[in-house]
Amino acid sequence: MKTLRESIRIQRRLIPASDREKFSRNLSHQVKKLANFKNGSKIALYLPNDGEINPKYIQKFLKNKGFSTYLPILFGKSLKFAKVGKNFRKNRFGINEPVSTKILSANQLNILFMPLVGFDQFKNRIGMGGGFYDRTLGFKNRQKSYTSPKLYGLAFDCQEVAKLNVKTWDIPLDAVITPTKIYQ
Repeated sequence: MKTLRESIRIQRRLIPASDREKFSRNLSHQVKKLANFKNGSKIALYLPNDGEINPKYIQKFLKNKGFSTYLPILFGKSLKFAKVGKNFRKNRFGINEPVSTKILSANQLNILFMPLVGFDQFKNRIGMGGGFYDRTLGFKNRQKSYTSPKLYGLAFDCQEVAKLNVKTWDIPLDAVITPTKIYQ
């Protein structure tokens, strides 16, 4: 029997290209409703992989507004965030990472848009299973006074599940944003 993670991954990969494009555009409109973008904000996105919803319209909006954007790079078993430039290299999972000199830790970001495999209405997420984001953001569980970065999960509507079993190391999101709804 397929696990929940595997079945959602299959479901999102089956979304037709024309729908993906429409959903990515709608996602950008939803993000603009929620996120409080301030001058000087450091904002991290991701490059879509394995059928994840594409934040390209969000990135285009941010670039047009003059914001600096960052992408995750592998750093051992966690992540750092490199400023987006022109040069990329593939990491061990075959995902492009910026080749950059400006690298930040997660707690230096203002907003972090994260991919996810599944989510529930309580803003819990499951990822690909490697724990990279949870390890990277562990400081938020250890010290509740951290208000940055704001954590926004991006997903297709079909990735919602009734309720996820939360582990102590799971980092809750501030919101989950889909093309049609914002869970706050």
